[in-house]
Amino acid sequence: MKIPGLSFSLKRAVGVTAVKQKISKKTGIPLTKQGVERKIGGAILKSVFGKKR
Repeated sequence: MKIPGLSFSLKRAVGVTAVKQKISKKTGIPLTKQGVERKIGGAILKSVFGKKR
């Protein structure tokens, strides 16, 4: 039975999420699939169209 408004994440409880966030902030490279796609897409657009203004 689920309790509305209450959720539990094992990754969050163990601290995996916090470690991933710290690594991402220090390296500047996102560790999520969506973040990597956004970063690569931005680099491609930057190389095609030049610097963003």
